[in-house]
Amino acid sequence: MDLDPILRRAGPADAAAIAAVTHEAYAKWIPVIGRKPLPMSVDYARAVLDHRFDLAEVAGPLAALIETTPEADALLIVNVAVRPAFQGRGLGVRLLSLAEDLANEAGLAATRLYTHQKFEANVRLYASLGYAVEREERLGDGGVAVHMVKRLARAAG
Repeated sequence: MDLDPILRRAGPADAAAIAAVTHEAYAKWIPVIGRKPLPMSVDYARAVLDHRFDLAEVAGPLAALIETTPEADALLIVNVAVRPAFQGRGLGVRLLSLAEDLANEAGLAATRLYTHQKFEANVRLYASLGYAVEREERLGDGGVAVHMVKRLARAAG
């Protein structure tokens, strides 16, 4: 990776920047699915209070983020967003690895995420990182959500 990001935990003051990066990152998918992807319609002022957000800043501005929340035996990755200018440089992969570390620290057995079936590049990326398709879910608009899971070796101790 040719970037040296500063990783930090988000707070309420970061909600507007989180929304902006998410909108930039997901805008390319609108023509693919014919609507705004779900992360573009979230109230991030509320979400930052309910979920954990970890941010990657590169030379100051917010470049990428990951949103997580525990559920049952896994850490759910709700959102991974990388500003277009920083895509393809490993920031998303680094944040996914951070989520795995958080899950292990919490004694959780897996990380889970979901994506749209038409986001084929994302499905391939997640599969290359060890995620397996757990199930597919038909969406109200005719699309299909692909739910993926990565089982983790539980941390000793």
